[in-house]
Amino acid sequence: MVRERLAEAVESGLVNPTGLISHGRGEAFDYLMGERSLEPSLRAERAAAAFLLRARNPVVCVNGNAAALDAKNLIALGERIPAKVEVNIFHRTEERMELLIDYLEKQGGKDVLGRNPDARIPGLTSDRALCTKEGIFDCDVIVVPIEDGDRAEALVAMGKIVISIDLNPLSRTSKTASVSISDEMTRALENIMRNIDDLRGKDAEIDSVIKGYDNKANRMAMIDCICESLHKEA
Repeated sequence: MVRERLAEAVESGLVNPTGLISHGRGEAFDYLMGERSLEPSLRAERAAAAFLLRARNPVVCVNGNAAALDAKNLIALGERIPAKVEVNIFHRTEERMELLIDYLEKQGGKDVLGRNPDARIPGLTSDRALCTKEGIFDCDVIVVPIEDGDRAEALVAMGKIVISIDLNPLSRTSKTASVSISDEMTRALENIMRNIDDLRGKDAEIDSVIKGYDNKANRMAMIDCICESLHKEA
């Protein structure tokens, strides 16, 4: 069903054809994880919720693949935090930006940013540098599902807490992010929202989760889980 939805999104112009290759890579890692949220995923998702609840100006960033995979939960996460939602894409045309923003708005999104960029992410030469000042440029915490590694690096270099959702724990995005969630996007979004509900108002626990989270150690634990799964299957 997901593959069919992505194929239809390519036909409609929401997703660039190269996005199908990206999705296939992620699927391969999901198989290795047993298509479930593992303990390291759950720890990262709880840490993500804590950082988002502490944020001054949080943003949920959306590209074509992310919108096609689960626009409703991306919008729901923005409402739950609450956070701004901004569309940012690599293969950018005005027509495609309008298609994506219109699609998100039809799925319930309100005041979706990205139509009128008025700032640039330093260090990027692609159109992914284009952003809004009130959203991506001035945010302190940003959720980036299905991310390009170079932009994740640029956002971290700007001093932002970058929460990635990328099934591949070995990707440049996962290696660069402040909180690397290796999980299927819908599972990750739903787990983050559950943790937001659980942590909201619990200041001491939020502080404890943030202080106790080690992203590098957690990412290595995810790789260990994949290795164990491979041995079991073999």
